[in-house]
Amino acid sequence: MKLLYGTCNSAKLSSMKKRLEILGIELTGLNDLKEKGAVIPEVCEDGKTPLENARQKAIAYYNEFHMPVFSCDSGLYFDNVPDEIQPGVHVRRVNGVSLSDEQMIEYYSGLVKQYGNLMATYKNAICFVLDENHIYESMDSSLESGKFILTDKPHSTIKKKGFPLDSISIDIKTNQYFYDLPPKKEKKDVDKDGFLAFFQNVLDIGQDKK
Repeated sequence: MKLLYGTCNSAKLSSMKKRLEILGIELTGLNDLKEKGAVIPEVCEDGKTPLENARQKAIAYYNEFHMPVFSCDSGLYFDNVPDEIQPGVHVRRVNGVSLSDEQMIEYYSGLVKQYGNLMATYKNAICFVLDENHIYESMDSSLESGKFILTDKPHSTIKKKGFPLDSISIDIKTNQYFYDLPPKKEKKDVDKDGFLAFFQNVLDIGQDKK
């Protein structure tokens, strides 16, 4: 199966390609279409939840390109901070301004200095549009990142483009920066990976309908 991943973030595209290759799914991204002359539509993304934003993007890209497409969206949530501080779906956008990678690190490090190390979770959502009559979506807890710690002391390594907050994120189990965690094994466990399980379920549904 060949799918369009509705993202211009090359880091996210590369990560998802590695994740889904076990299922025989080939991905192309929006930048690939842009290089071929396609005009990428702007999507409002004014949803209140990651799932609403993922749905808006997937449907917009399907209507534009008329090919199977999925989009993802994330929200960042902290324990024990005022509601007005919660990033939610506005991880990169603060006070109406879209932050650069450097500005994100500076802003979130500032929050840690104000509130102390923050216990954080990414809540993720996915919407897959196969055609007009078949839309699959999820914001199941299996898609969540699990809790981690945000610190105000950035890792010395140059940040990974597309994942700026990894430089101030610490794994709870090992107390290591995300940058220092060993590479994930190539072989994925479908049952333990929410995105893999989502696509496996979609493929199973398709087989059942044949």
